Amino acid sequence: MDLRTRIATDLKQAMKDKAAERLSTLRLVNAAIKDKDIDARAEGNEDGVGDAEVLAILGKMAKQRLESARAYEEGGRLDLAERERAEILVIEEFLPRQLDEAETIAAVNAAVAETGANSIRDMGKVMGVLKAKYTGQMDFGRVGPQIKDRLSN
Repeated sequence: MDLRTRIATDLKQAMKDKAAERLSTLRLVNAAIKDKDIDARAEGNEDGVGDAEVLAILGKMAKQRLESARAYEEGGRLDLAERERAEILVIEEFLPRQLDEAETIAAVNAAVAETGANSIRDMGKVMGVLKAKYTGQMDFGRVGPQIKDRLSN
């Protein structure tokens, strides 16, 4: 079952269960996906976005909520921080398991070997390979410096 179908099914189930917070989060996810669909159709892609783009949307949404939760905690608004964290839990149900540190390093090493990268100028090639294989499974903001270190040695 593709991600869109899973999200739609869970949205319907949340309506039946009268789970207001879950329903709200799933509606936000659905709206973000439809937004990207509209953009894709405007660019000539009649099918809308695929699973890889949906994963990217979900990853971005989770990251935004994490940043918001931190900001709320710093501002002393623990109630709002909790709401953001609850939304993160719902969003993460649709994301693949995150790679741990060792798996991330192994993936970076494999991508460097696959592309034949040997200097910092090849960083884009390595990132492209990683994004193609591991979208939603790793934080590319943290992976960038690892690739840089790997290629500068």
